[in-house]
Amino acid sequence: MNNILIIKNLSISFKKNKRVVNKVNINIPKGKTVAIVGESGSGKTLSALSILKLLPSSAKIDEGEIFYKKNNLLNLPTNEIEKIRGNKISTIFQEPMSSLNPLHTIQKQIQEIITTHNQVNKVELDKKTTRLLSEVNLNELSNRQKIYSYELSGGQRQRVMIAMSIANNPDLLIADEPTTALDVTVQQQILSLLNKIQKQRKMSILFISHDLGVVNKIADYIYVMKDGEIIEHGEKLEIFNNPKNPYTKQLVGFQNKIRKIQENKEIEILKIKDLKVWYPIKKGIFKKTVDYVKAIDVINFSLKKKETLGIVGESGSGKTSLVLAILKLISSSGTIKFDELDLNLLKKNQLKNIRKNIQIVFQDPFSSLSPRMNVHEILNEGIDVHFPDYSLVEKKQILKDILKETGMDYERDHNKYPHEFSGGQRQRIAIARALILKPKILILDEPTSALDITIQNQILDLLQNLQEKYSLSYIFISHDMNVIRSVSDKILVLKTGKLIEYNNADNIFKNPKNNYTKDLISSTI
Repeated sequence: MNNILIIKNLSISFKKNKRVVNKVNINIPKGKTVAIVGESGSGKTLSALSILKLLPSSAKIDEGEIFYKKNNLLNLPTNEIEKIRGNKISTIFQEPMSSLNPLHTIQKQIQEIITTHNQVNKVELDKKTTRLLSEVNLNELSNRQKIYSYELSGGQRQRVMIAMSIANNPDLLIADEPTTALDVTVQQQILSLLNKIQKQRKMSILFISHDLGVVNKIADYIYVMKDGEIIEHGEKLEIFNNPKNPYTKQLVGFQNKIRKIQENKEIEILKIKDLKVWYPIKKGIFKKTVDYVKAIDVINFSLKKKETLGIVGESGSGKTSLVLAILKLISSSGTIKFDELDLNLLKKNQLKNIRKNIQIVFQDPFSSLSPRMNVHEILNEGIDVHFPDYSLVEKKQILKDILKETGMDYERDHNKYPHEFSGGQRQRIAIARALILKPKILILDEPTSALDITIQNQILDLLQNLQEKYSLSYIFISHDMNVIRSVSDKILVLKTGKLIEYNNADNIFKNPKNNYTKDLISSTI
């Protein structure tokens, strides 16, 4: 097979002599997409950065060769590498906002890439810029090229990055987690765009991701990386249908995980009827209300004991507004009935006991855990508020028990601060903080999206075990349909504040009624 790039026995270490990439071999055929899959710290990004000699100063290449058109890139001087960067080999990174210059217009940044490697007159330069924007489906910017990156949506910014990366017709495009920060529908659009461009230009792509669902959409060949080594590689179908390595089996198994629905959930614990969250638009001297922003517009659903309701929708769909309304953290109209009490009819002083019974775990535990409090103080805070009569001995025992339940150890961990833990451990602490009050409902707002897939799987298993043990009801918010499929009994689909679809999880996945739901499901394996 004709390979555009060959990586041979690549080994990378940091100055402290810690080897982070060990004897990696990767072949990238011409006109194909090769994916490197692995969790954070596996070495996939470092391997990619080494191609264009973009490693951080603290890293060094111990051994290996990287051949592009028979030239070993690692032996080329800086001036020769600079002729290749952004020209014959280009890159797209995860977060376009950090890659685009906020002080320069989109037009200037695209044209700068072109003129760095080519002599082009102004007329032809403008024409080429317009053609590139059209190629990445940004026709709406053709007459608005002098705008700035902060004026664009996340999907638009990523399309601009793709336009810049293909401006000089590269042989190889390195895409490092290019869809991670995007909504699932935008993510799908970007993947389709990359597929289209690759076929049109017969370009090779090195695609780096931790998400097998994404990789399945774009890759021809897959390399699985763990602890700095390639542990398995093969054609896409071979990896998905017949994985050999236990780690690969774990990754594939997680993607295909489906929750076994229990039909004995009869006790209705939460009922939402005609719920609205409308924000008034006021204009004029007298601030007269002229219209409303309808964050949530007439939604009805219920939640039973031990049931998990999955809520899906892209950013701006109303997911967060919905849970904030349930928690009585924002005003709403309609009925929020919990244990036969309408929360919208209760006064503030009557909500204290209710808050104990409805707790929330957020996406990023590092932001939700106080950096100035140790684990003991974080967990004890809720007990002090809701159970002030407990003795110190009783409180300590409760803390010990809940940390054990969530896979932590009191003696080892209680004096530590959030920054001393991994992301998975911090999320366990956040879950412990919520459960220590013995709630009936736990709202989980993207609780796994910031975690590697293996840690993600551990947290989901933990949540399932806790649900069974404590008869918890979950409201689980996620943009990841694979996660929603693995945890949900029922699914509620939101779009621009409206309920698009609401049904049993199995019915949603097997027979979606709405095109928007079909688009969301198309993001799964």
